[in-house]
Amino acid sequence: MAHQRIEIDHEKCATPYACKKCLQICPQAVLSVVTVKTEKFKETDENEPGAYRLRVAFGDKCTVCNDCVKVCPNGALNVSYE
Repeated sequence: MAHQRIEIDHEKCATPYACKKCLQICPQAVLSVVTVKTEKFKETDENEPGAYRLRVAFGDKCTVCNDCVKVCPNGALNVSYE
């Protein structure tokens, strides 16, 4: 049985929380954003590169529709079968 593989180029996807295009378009809500940089008593800037990171939260739910790949303005996503 083939499994889908979702690759994220974090160099190209430096501000995922500010963009959110892939999060909004995915019908299965496969992706999520996690905070990488936190400072006590200070709000994390969504536009700061590297402060947040895109991750695959529910990869088994991916239907390989490639909507996230098509909508990504930086070409940071790749979805394929293994």
